[in-house]
Amino acid sequence: MTIATIAIMPLETKAQERVKQTAGRDALGDFAPQFARLNDDVLFGEVWSRTEDLGLRDRSLVTITALISQGITDSSLAYHLQTARDNGITRGEIADIITHIAFYAGWPKAWAAFRLATGIWNEQEGEEETKADTGGDNGRAEFEREIMFPIGEPNTGFARYFSGESFICPLSVDAAAKVFNVTFAPGCRNNWHIHHADEGGGQILVAVAGHGLYQLWGEPVRRLAPGDAVTIPAGVRHWHGADDDSWFAHLAIEVPGTNARNEWLESSRQ
Repeated sequence: MTIATIAIMPLETKAQERVKQTAGRDALGDFAPQFARLNDDVLFGEVWSRTEDLGLRDRSLVTITALISQGITDSSLAYHLQTARDNGITRGEIADIITHIAFYAGWPKAWAAFRLATGIWNEQEGEEETKADTGGDNGRAEFEREIMFPIGEPNTGFARYFSGESFICPLSVDAAAKVFNVTFAPGCRNNWHIHHADEGGGQILVAVAGHGLYQLWGEPVRRLAPGDAVTIPAGVRHWHGADDDSWFAHLAIEVPGTNARNEWLESSRQ
């Protein structure tokens, strides 16, 4: 499949997404390289990437349940609670999940988990309140009035791969021509990523509103304005998103390919 399209597809189509993780190599690459490889390439690269039957949201739920039940309430639980929030689990849901776990795993374990969870979900609410205090929707309403396509729903399922808010609206989901309108809040970019395909594949971006940025690996950043089009071949490392002071929307048109899939890499802001 294609880059931007895969990056923001709804949960039910995430089977072709591949989770990219480097925490093992970052922490233990020199001391325990085999453990680091198993953590990054097998646990996350293979197990977490098997989303055909169990999406990322459900895998987060299973993982935090297992960790809390074992009494593991260190940084690993904090990480997976953060990931669960980013994968769409709400404040009300996490409260009910931990309460349910308490009856089976123990009250003290639940208390410890709640101490982490309240901080993570309260942080999210604080960020939302800050937005409201400093300008409300950050120009979103005005942008929506100007653009000819709806911006769609928040891209919560793939928030971990974006540096800010993004939105997705499917315009055509026909197998022969998938088209999505993708909207980025000011300063939002997706990570470096690659669209893989055994044959064919790739993506076409058509800028429709605002001002955006696009970069191929090894090349300078290109600015995008309404009417600009970019053809992204399969196998090419790249990223795209909004300029720092402007909302940006583009159409993401999928180029059909055999065994198309997406590989997520590091942040494009590094």
